[in-house]
Amino acid sequence: MNKKMIITIDGPAGAGKSTVSKMLAKRLGYIYLDTGSLYRALAYKALKDKIVLDDDSALDSLCSNISIVLKKIDGQMKVYVDGEDVGDKIRTEEIGLTASKISAFAIVRQRLLQLQREAGAQGGIVTEGRDMGSVVFPHADYKFYLDADIEERIKRRHKELFGKGNTSELQSIQKDMLVRDKQDSKREIAPLRPTSSSIIIDSTKLSVPEVIEKIIQQMSSK
Repeated sequence: MNKKMIITIDGPAGAGKSTVSKMLAKRLGYIYLDTGSLYRALAYKALKDKIVLDDDSALDSLCSNISIVLKKIDGQMKVYVDGEDVGDKIRTEEIGLTASKISAFAIVRQRLLQLQREAGAQGGIVTEGRDMGSVVFPHADYKFYLDADIEERIKRRHKELFGKGNTSELQSIQKDMLVRDKQDSKREIAPLRPTSSSIIIDSTKLSVPEVIEKIIQQMSSK
């Protein structure tokens, strides 16, 4: 594993992508890139400026005028929108749903595609999202698709939000997650699905360290 590789981890919300990717990157001494944060950053700006989300021209204007900058800080990519560090402001359910909705528009995906590829150009990166292995890094060294049962994903999301002081009920989280799953998997552009070369890992009954060990084993066996 001396080569500076590109490792992609795709999958639906609540499958454990973020936690696994962060820990894997730390273990390998790689940079961690949460590409979903880029879509959330655009969603944050769209909501802040009250952009009509199904208006192509409005989204085009948003993408043309927004400044999104990635900075490597402590082994992670931090996202800045128009000079503002938005890391702690883009993790709400509302922004997640909005990000999922605008990600279906070609202008949005085109705006962020080059930014993501530039971030991974030198390798040595673990990147997670919805289309990392299928679109952004089709020639990645390793592609993983992390999944879990919907009930488990809902529980994990509820625990995550509760830990951040959000008191959203399970029923509300379930509704939002089902909507987001549908939006992500049914969109015409880069729908959420594993590629033919993706290594699929079901994390339903696995701890984070167990998932990481499975990933390391797969990488070591090739």
